[in-house]
Amino acid sequence: MNAPIRVFWQAAVLMLLAGFSAAQADPLTTQDYVEIQQLYARYNHAIDSGDSEGWAATFVPDGVFNEKFAGRGQLLEFMKVWKEKMNGANRRHWNSNLSITPAAQGANGTVLLMLLDVSTKPPSIVMTGQYTDVLVKTADGWRFKSRVVKNDATPSQAKP
Repeated sequence: MNAPIRVFWQAAVLMLLAGFSAAQADPLTTQDYVEIQQLYARYNHAIDSGDSEGWAATFVPDGVFNEKFAGRGQLLEFMKVWKEKMNGANRRHWNSNLSITPAAQGANGTVLLMLLDVSTKPPSIVMTGQYTDVLVKTADGWRFKSRVVKNDATPSQAKP
């Protein structure tokens, strides 16, 4: 291979490799993992106690919940509906199996959800599902950029 062609291909490979490394996510620190876990806890405590401001503050200002509620105003409106029309005062969120992975924008998270109705004796399961989250680190700490809830199918909804 002549020198100009070899230089061209070497430059092309280096540019390709540089592009791959730029797209890779920075590793998360132990502190990042702890702070993200605390974000998940704050989210659940805020929604379960009816703290609309605290719940909305777990999102970035233009954050999106469930692909429907975008921005602080709509997040606060969701909380109003949650409390007034969705029995929110009697619901408790239980999360497990949190998985956090580094991503180019910050981190991605998934966690399993069980929603309980504590007004029944014994408490009853309202739904189960999974949250899929995009997380970003802000000057105020980690926040949800987007959060999507996917409900598990009930036995009557499940297809054989």
